[in-house]
Amino acid sequence: MNRRTVFAFVFLLCAALLAVAFYMEYVMGLEPCPLCWLQRYAFMAIGLVSLVAALHNPTGIGGRVYGGVLALCSLAGLGLAGRQLWLQSLPEDQVPACGPSVEYLLEVFPLLEVLKTAVRGTGDCAEVLWRFMGLSIAGWTAVFFTLVIVVGVMLMSGVFRSPGR
Repeated sequence: MNRRTVFAFVFLLCAALLAVAFYMEYVMGLEPCPLCWLQRYAFMAIGLVSLVAALHNPTGIGGRVYGGVLALCSLAGLGLAGRQLWLQSLPEDQVPACGPSVEYLLEVFPLLEVLKTAVRGTGDCAEVLWRFMGLSIAGWTAVFFTLVIVVGVMLMSGVFRSPGR
């Protein structure tokens, strides 16, 4: 498989995951918590980098750099998903209090304070509103972030090549 195809596949995967997230929010009525929003942004960053890389079709070190950026963005997303999974595993008496909505936080607080609050997580982040095959949404995002980390490392190691270049 060549690099361009891999980057295009990662872009399509991120687009599909974001479509599912918006479906869950607007059709199923599941309100995203602050950590969910940050995980969405991580998938948006991964998708954007992948789209640019697919269009650019880099050779040599360029493909490795894009792979490294994918791995770093995915690692950040995995950290956020891990934080949410940890909050979901806490006993009820140790779960932090629920907080205001992300929209309210953005209206009232400076961006840095909103980010700190989002990364810390709230009681909303500890709620498991949906499961598929035993995994919560945070569990599934952790799986996909891990998959993209593996792909990014493979791109960095030069497993995928650009044909004819």
